[in-house]
This record gives sequence, structure tokens and C-alpha cells, in this order.
Amino acid sequence: MCGIAIVVCGVRIELSTLSSSLSETETPFERLQVSVEDVKAVLSQRGPDSVGEKTIHLRPNCGQESATLSVVETSEGTYKLEETTSLGELHFIGSTLQLRGTSPIRQPLVDSSGNILAYNGEVFGGIELNSYDNDTEVLLKSLEKAKSLVPDVLSMIKGPWAIIYWQESSRTLWFGKDPFGRRSLLVHSPTVEDPRFLLSSVSPASSVSQGLDTENGNSLHRYWEELPCGVYSISFGVSELCIHGEVTKHEWRNTIWKELIEWERKLVVPRPEDLSTSSLSGVQEDKSVSTSLGFAQTVLVVLKESVRRRTSLHSIYQGDKEAVPVAVLFSGGLDSMILAALLHQCLDPKYEVDLLNVSFDGPNAPDRISAKAGIKELKKIAPFRRWKLVEIDADLSKLGFETKRVMSLINPADTYMDLNIGTALWLAARGDGWIHEDNGNPSVEENNQRVKYKSDARILLVGAGADEQCAGYGRHRTKYRNGSWVALDQEMKLDMQRIWKRNLGRDDRCIADNGKEGRFPFLDEDVIKTLLDIPLWEIADLEQPSGTGDKKILRQVASLLGVHEVAKMPKRAIQVRRRELSERTQFQTSKVEIFLL
Repeated sequence: MCGIAIVVCGVRIELSTLSSSLSETETPFERLQVSVEDVKAVLSQRGPDSVGEKTIHLRPNCGQESATLSVVETSEGTYKLEETTSLGELHFIGSTLQLRGTSPIRQPLVDSSGNILAYNGEVFGGIELNSYDNDTEVLLKSLEKAKSLVPDVLSMIKGPWAIIYWQESSRTLWFGKDPFGRRSLLVHSPTVEDPRFLLSSVSPASSVSQGLDTENGNSLHRYWEELPCGVYSISFGVSELCIHGEVTKHEWRNTIWKELIEWERKLVVPRPEDLSTSSLSGVQEDKSVSTSLGFAQTVLVVLKESVRRRTSLHSIYQGDKEAVPVAVLFSGGLDSMILAALLHQCLDPKYEVDLLNVSFDGPNAPDRISAKAGIKELKKIAPFRRWKLVEIDADLSKLGFETKRVMSLINPADTYMDLNIGTALWLAARGDGWIHEDNGNPSVEENNQRVKYKSDARILLVGAGADEQCAGYGRHRTKYRNGSWVALDQEMKLDMQRIWKRNLGRDDRCIADNGKEGRFPFLDEDVIKTLLDIPLWEIADLEQPSGTGDKKILRQVASLLGVHEVAKMPKRAIQVRRRELSERTQFQTSKVEIFLL
């Protein structure tokens, strides 16, 4: 995971194209101060291996209707200014958590043509690279060759990404993120209070508003917004000694991406014979079951490939030196059990696997109980793998610092649920907990010693996207009950088209703050397309009870993997902290105050 940012000063930017996609608010934000040093500090948490800066100064060239640009690298945070005062400035910042390539890199990268790239993402396909290549370096070369076809290159990338790219030849700033928003990128639009244009992977604490709407639990002021998914550009020019630029949004060039974004399923409403097996002959019933299992087998194949490309040690920087290169955010539920079982099939048996489990209620929490049951089942299908259940216990009365930190990270998300989920993700990614070490009889937990342990795995597999695509939420059942298959399909479509804003940016920021990278196998392009091509009634059958019909196809995948018990478990939401409804004067839970001071 990396952190990227740009601060644009002294440029009049026309944002009408972008503003139409951002939230409208009539409430002005207070005068928040965001410095370059603030941005560097918060990005360094995401990319602990290196932090770098580059600066471009823009000044009008007298007598010409164009801007003269010079590229200057900063040193220790100071600027090497030109003799002629610049009117505009583009300040690039990049931090790196290096997971690809054989040699260290330092972002932002600059090539011989003066192009500058700050990249936060992974290239899992679409652009050719060898296992020993650093994908950011390869991408910079591809963009340099692309000239005006930058959207074509970005549309080819398979994998999550957010990008800030300066194209020297055209004096154009490109930025954006992948069509599902699997990597965070926030935007601050120029205002009277702060006329700068900013992009950043995460908001510094200094730009988090100090007040909260105690009636609705919403922020009174909003400095940042989630950048909507897409590819954008700003071309710079000069008129009357004023440097200006206009934001343009570009279409995706990849037809597959367009199909996935539209998320149109062809087979939504089943015929009676597609669902009822009671009136079928034995041969017909066997054929129906075989068809369902065939779909499950197809999903299993693409899911395994998705996990493989996200955990291949041939493409992980210094991965062979790590005792635990990959971990799983683990509740013992259906999604995390599938990921753990597939990781076992993809990862060399000599490596240990950390299963990161958070509890706010010690050993009695449902997630802790299911996690312990899950690891027992994993040991049955993979007895020679060393599985480590990392028990991360959180004491709500001692989460003052952590809560303030997470409040900053989830910004601009601002609900109680965002805070609860963000806290659980942040604690899990930190990986600071306890494990049970074998003490003579590893099959009897009581005989094992509980010792302190901190996971060093830099890559974390996360089950995001499974519920949205496989009807795993309780409201899916409600929609189906009220409007049948069409209503269910529309709700799932809505979930996928807003997942970037409701979930993924927040999740990315909370996980990456610990110098870890969350990877989402269920949101692989091939997995999304495969699930979308399958009839809806094979994905879920909500006439069946919870634990059977919801996420039906993933339950079949789990059975194929040999984890049969979890295939029958009903879904539980991520563990959250309850708050007393009467305590609405401050943003707090029943046990710990989380109002920002």
C-alpha cells in the first residue's frame, strides 16, 4: 500500500465536471489548516518504506499564451525556487509500502521526459510485466509511450489503483481511481476559505472537523470528499497572467469495465422449474443439482486464481524473507474461511498463515467463538500448515487514542457504523494480539500457552464484496420479500455501484494506516464478471432460511473446499460497539467517549 497526494496552489481550476459528482452541502467548513507536512506525516503511515516529494512551478511566459513549467525536486521539505517568482505550484507527495520488484523505489517517480507518477495500487494484469518487475516503474513507462492515450492505458489495468500523473509534454495533470474505487483518493475542491486543489489518499487529522452534528451523527463541516471513480485530467494554460485549468472526465476505453460498471445481469427471474425440485424426476433433479455445483465450481476456479495472483511470492518484494507474508482478516465466517482455505492452496506450505480476529468482548464474542471453530476446521483440511489465530482483544475503556485516529481515517465517512467498522479493521490490520503456542498437545487449547504476538504480514486478504454480490445482507432478504427477484437484483446493483463510497475508501484508509495492504479477492474483475454471468437464483435463493439460501453459491464453494460446517452458518455483521440512544450530545459509545477534542 502506498500513499499519494498533490497540493495545487495559485491555479484557478474550473471544477464543473467534477463538482456534479460530489456531494452538495450548504454548511461551510471551518478554517481548517492543511500543510504539506501534515500530508506527508499521514501518508508515511501508509508507506513506511520511503516518502518523497516533487514540485513543479508554473509561471506565465510574458508575451505568450502558455505557461512555462520547471520540474524541481524538493530536499528536506525546502523548495529550490526559480529567480522569477512562480504563480502556480504543483506539489507531489508519495510514500511507499514496497510489495513489488527487486530494488527499492522512492515515489513520486520521475522519468527522463519529466513525467511524474505517484501510484497507489497493483497491476495484476492488463499491462505486461515480469514477476521481478516493479509495477509502478512499468506503468510509468507505459504512460510515457501512451502520449495522449492515458485513459487507454489506465483502462487496461486489472487490479486496484489510484493515480496522480503529470504529463510533461502536454502540461496535463491526470488523476483518478479504478472503476470500483478499491483504493482511496480524496479531493478538496477550492473554496474561499482554502483556494487550493488537493488530492490525498487520506485526510490529515488537521483537516478533520472538530464539531459533529449531534442530532444526526454527521459532521458539521466537510473539507474532503471521496473522489468518484474514473479518470480525470487538468490541462493548464495562461490568460492575462492568470494560470488556469479545467477538469475533464474521460470515458473508460475497456468495454469489459463498462459492462461491470453497468452491472446488468441477464438472468434475474427464474422459471418455476428453475427453483422447484419436488416435482422433478430423479434424473432431472440430479441434473439441477449438477448445474448448481457446476456454477459453484466455476466460481471456485476464478476465486482461487484471484487469491493466487494476490499472494504469489514471485511478485512480492522480499516475500521469501517473510515468515508470514500473508494474513487473513478472519471471523471464522463464510467469506474469511473460503479465503483462508484458498490461501492454503496457493501459498507454499512452509509459510505460516496469520488469522487476525478482533473481539470487543474477549473469548465470549461470537466472532471469537466462530474463529476458534473455523481454525479447527482448517486444521482438518490442512493439518501440516501452521495456522496462527491472532486474538486481538480490544478494551473499549482504553481506546481513546485509537478512536481519535480512526475518526481521522474514516473521514469523510462520518456515521457510527463507519467508526465501528473502521475501528475493527484498524485493530485487525495492526495485528497486535495473542496466540496459543503448542505445549505438548496442540489439539487441546487448554494445554497451550497464550503468548503476546504481533503479525508482520504486509498483505491482508479481506472478504469485501462478497455480501454485495451474493445477497449476504439482511436488507437483501427484505427487498426480495417486498419485490421479489427484480427488487433483489436492483438492490445488489445499487450496492456494487456505491461500494466505492460506502465501504472501500474507508476500509483502505483504516487498513493502510498500519503499513499493510488490504487485498480483496472477491472484487477481482474476473470474479465480478463470473458472478454476474450466473443466474441470480443460483447466486442466492432467499426462499430458503438464513444460513442456506443467502450466499448460496459461496456456501457451495465452501463445501467444495471441504469446510462444511461454515457452509451452514448464518451471516453475522462485523462486530460493532453499541451506543446508548439517549447519549446523543456527543459522538460516543456507552463505554468510551470518542468526541474529538
